[in-house]
Amino acid sequence: MQEPITSLRAGASAQVIALLGPGSSFQRKLRTMGIREGVRIKVVAVHPFAGPLVVEIGGRQITLGRGIARKIMVRAED
Repeated sequence: MQEPITSLRAGASAQVIALLGPGSSFQRKLRTMGIREGVRIKVVAVHPFAGPLVVEIGGRQITLGRGIARKIMVRAED
């Protein structure tokens, strides 16, 4: 099932399915950070009160604002 990464809890892993952002510059920005379709991503921390998410991709931790994170569609792994 496809869902935004913001619906996952800390410690959950998922595979990136789609980037829904408008325009190619948005997708290019995410791809330069290593976020692209098919990549495995892990949620390290979810800050409260609509704060950012910290995700791990390829051994690096990246902080994403909720607005951007809502546009990253993933398939959760068990």
